[in-house]
Amino acid sequence: MKAAVITISDGCYHKKREDTSGRKLSQMLTENQWEVVSTHIVPDELSRIQEQVLELSQDGEIDLIVTTGGTGLAPRDVTPEAIRPLLEKEISGLPELMRLRGLESTDFAALSRSLAGTRGETLILSLPGSPKGAAQSLQAVLKILPHAVDILHGHTEHSRKTG
Repeated sequence: MKAAVITISDGCYHKKREDTSGRKLSQMLTENQWEVVSTHIVPDELSRIQEQVLELSQDGEIDLIVTTGGTGLAPRDVTPEAIRPLLEKEISGLPELMRLRGLESTDFAALSRSLAGTRGETLILSLPGSPKGAAQSLQAVLKILPHAVDILHGHTEHSRKTG
């Protein structure tokens, strides 16, 4: 399965900070048999986030888009506001599970505004920007993502075959 990672950070975009979260997520996905076909860094700007997500999800070639950053409470944290209108189906259970697992380490996990959903045949996850929060969030849902993608692609035991 193919994945893309988008880091949403003014600091990383302007090369004032290293993208450790995006790199960690790419590594975790690769170690779990995902092919990371692209990585991107965009600033904390609603239109730039939307443009990148739309571009990556438009042709159905990418099964999973993982974003890191912009899910907190700071004035420029706009990732949920950028991604939510693009979703065809929101999946509330994935961010609930990510926050639940995050709460095992820190009460600050309750402040995350992570979200998940689908656009076409692409599953989209938005994770926190901190390397630890991003990695813990992805780890919380990593084993169920292939099943979610299979269902999204219509591969269920309940599917009817025509012909």
